[in-house]
Amino acid sequence: MQNKIVTMNTIHDANVQNLPQPLILFDGVCNLCSASVQFIIENDANSHFSFASLQSPTGQMILKAFNRPLDEFDSVILLENDRLYTQSTAACRIATQFSSNMRYLSYFRLLPKGLRDWGYDLISQNRYRFWGKKNQCWLPTPELSNRFL
Repeated sequence: MQNKIVTMNTIHDANVQNLPQPLILFDGVCNLCSASVQFIIENDANSHFSFASLQSPTGQMILKAFNRPLDEFDSVILLENDRLYTQSTAACRIATQFSSNMRYLSYFRLLPKGLRDWGYDLISQNRYRFWGKKNQCWLPTPELSNRFL
């Protein structure tokens, strides 16, 4: 999968344009993805991000608005400043908002994009095999529910 950056200049979906940003879309049934969301929450000291699963109505609406496949959940997606970021670029941009002790993860952006995405795809393609998946999406605690769409 190519890392695509799509601007919302061509999007005329007011529902998408009015969503809180930055918004992280993730595979809600993937154990690794759910653990990653929990890791992001723990390291997002300023509660910068909102979240939605790719399978949710919000996730599906965004995928449709950006002409992305509605049934491919192999990348974390970041909607930020009316742009859609995928794969390692999304992960690196997310890491820039981490508390100081974990922000070093954003330095992966210094690696060539092809190498970053190769590693990202390797993990993505094997995530169910190594970490498993759930029958339904992970549900946030009541304290975190206001950050999930």
